[in-house]
Amino acid sequence: MFGLGKPAGQQEPGRSGGLPKMASVGDFNVLSSSIPATKVELSVSCRNLLDRDTFSKSDPICVLYTQAIGNKEWREFGRTEVIDNTLNPDFVRKFIMDYFFEERENLRFDFYDVDSKSPNLSKHDFLGQMFCTLGEIVGSQGSRLEKSIVGIPGKKCGTVIVTAEELGCCRDSVLMQFCANKLDKKDFFGKSDPFLVFHRSNEDGSFTICHKTEVVKNTLNPVWQAFKISVRALCNGDYDRTIKVEVYDWDRDGSHDFIGEFTTSYRELSRGQSQFNVYEVINPKKKGKKKKYVNSGTVTLLSFLIETEVSFLDYIKGGTQINFTVAIDFTASNGNPSQPTSLHYMNPYQLNAYGMALRAVGEIIQDYDSDKMFPALGFGARLPPDGRVSHEFALNGNPQNPYCHGIDGVMEAYYRSLKSVQLYGPTNFAPVINHVARYAASVKDGSQYFVLLIVTDGVISDMAQTKESIVNASKLPMSIIIVGVGPAEFDAMEELDGDVVRISSRGRFAERDIVQFVPFRDYIDRSGNHVLSMARLAKDVLAEIPEQFLSYMRVRGIKPSPAPPPYTPPIHVLQTQI
Repeated sequence: MFGLGKPAGQQEPGRSGGLPKMASVGDFNVLSSSIPATKVELSVSCRNLLDRDTFSKSDPICVLYTQAIGNKEWREFGRTEVIDNTLNPDFVRKFIMDYFFEERENLRFDFYDVDSKSPNLSKHDFLGQMFCTLGEIVGSQGSRLEKSIVGIPGKKCGTVIVTAEELGCCRDSVLMQFCANKLDKKDFFGKSDPFLVFHRSNEDGSFTICHKTEVVKNTLNPVWQAFKISVRALCNGDYDRTIKVEVYDWDRDGSHDFIGEFTTSYRELSRGQSQFNVYEVINPKKKGKKKKYVNSGTVTLLSFLIETEVSFLDYIKGGTQINFTVAIDFTASNGNPSQPTSLHYMNPYQLNAYGMALRAVGEIIQDYDSDKMFPALGFGARLPPDGRVSHEFALNGNPQNPYCHGIDGVMEAYYRSLKSVQLYGPTNFAPVINHVARYAASVKDGSQYFVLLIVTDGVISDMAQTKESIVNASKLPMSIIIVGVGPAEFDAMEELDGDVVRISSRGRFAERDIVQFVPFRDYIDRSGNHVLSMARLAKDVLAEIPEQFLSYMRVRGIKPSPAPPPYTPPIHVLQTQI
């Protein structure tokens, strides 16, 4: 074994598994989505590698690289062990990676025949490489991707099999309840109004807030309601990591008084209700000043229950397909496509805003769709030959079969239709939403989920009908992403988003929140780096999809299908010469 670089599974700098720092206790809101959805473990096997050794077989190693979003630079993530004398290695050392549905994580697997103890890869024989995305591995049947190794012209370099397995600790949640006794009295008139704030420690010793209980008014012996938190958020899956709990007295003006604190860990808490889980609340300032200070009260764990959640990846692994449909706004307010001021302007050197939004979202979602065939629709245009206005026409000109192959096929059909249709109006969303809803209504068994991407320049004409369509669609296995391009005011879109007020139509409320709206202008990188703009856009619009997907499955009581049986590589019998 020679001196390896980073151990397999070490995190890249800048890709923390943690939450952003919160400003203060008072304004802690919902958890940010920057906690990775989960961690996956990648196993690598090869078949029929090139033989570079004269008297024996190759001694292969696999080196994994990840790619930075902005500058496209490849960075080494980790290495497997070296396996001597085989062309069919099953590497034991795994790569453990953070998995985000909403990010495109480009991977490169390089293979070398190791000839010496040197850690310098240029001193060893190159056996080829394989490029893919993490989504491609996860989205393959059984989360098992088999691909040819390339990179040496004129040679067959064999195949690589990469399997992704979700790590178990990531899907556990804990239901906990705490009470306190004899807390310090902080209020002049009345008793304290206590609440607890939980922080998990980070690698660098800092702390990140991860949960805040409700306030129990006017008592020094509060019993807080039980609360549920993911193990990932509580300790990032590390059972021995310090968890700091602070006790505060709530004040209306936000200047909450600090009562004291204690530390624990997931492992300690998991012992449940016992003498080990009664904690002294200590106020370090008081302790330093008063010789007779004992504590500022005690906090006791009343109950601790572990629940294993089914995850988004369980459904994907069980074969659920994500079907992606695109709908593009061809109304006249976009401007004449032949003019550079138009939002549909076909610049030969760079994508327009519509193209960027399509690529950003489509390139990630296509990894979860096995046939890579996407219906692409347009609305608000006059169609040849008779100039009739249509609000759901096929971009490829074939209403019987509006499917395009891959995101490249969608882009091609979009550019082609710009040359043949006349931009017109009005801006009606309901027809394309109903179009996808008809398909979603026909498969409610959890085997398929539909995502509709609408790219529009803004002012919607059929608000009442669109609301009705969304309320109806909220019962179906579908989500809607709306990307607003251009400078318009998008107030009506915010209403459709339903994050603040759940959308309703004629007194009926949407069963669940299925719409995510973002204005593209919020994501434009100031330095003009379109790759970064697209990555930021995709991250925000896709981050809600796994939770919307799970909310549908939960409401309908649909469990994931069992994954296909795990792949067992064929055993190669070594021929021994007599």
